[in-house]
Amino acid sequence: MELLTPLETLCRLILRARELEAQMPAQDPDEDPEDVDDIDDEDGEAMSVLEDEVNDSVEEEVQAVLDDLADDQLAEVLALAWIGRGTYDASEWDEAFEEASDMDAGERMDELNDMPLLAGYLDAGLAAFDYSCEGIGQLD
Repeated sequence: MELLTPLETLCRLILRARELEAQMPAQDPDEDPEDVDDIDDEDGEAMSVLEDEVNDSVEEEVQAVLDDLADDQLAEVLALAWIGRGTYDASEWDEAFEEASDMDAGERMDELNDMPLLAGYLDAGLAAFDYSCEGIGQLD
């Protein structure tokens, strides 16, 4: 299978999606402070060990990469994610791409934005076709 989307673009998307996945939204102050991720500071106040604010610029960059893709490239990204997730096998590429192509752009975008492990799925999808981000850009 020959990629419609430049490998560098896919790798940038994977890198940024990984950064986004690594971030946790700030803890809700109404949540139970007795959670195992919480420790007490010197004032006895509970604080989360893993708390990290979502970096809006990373989220915006992921969205910008997806927005810049042509319709067939967006379908390709979704089909690669499905293959990486195991919804389809690599031998079923034509079916995966056809199903993704039959969706409108908004549905494709929603599907990709709702995938909590998008980076891993895309990485596995690329690997299924012997593509790798190793040595490309910031991923080496």
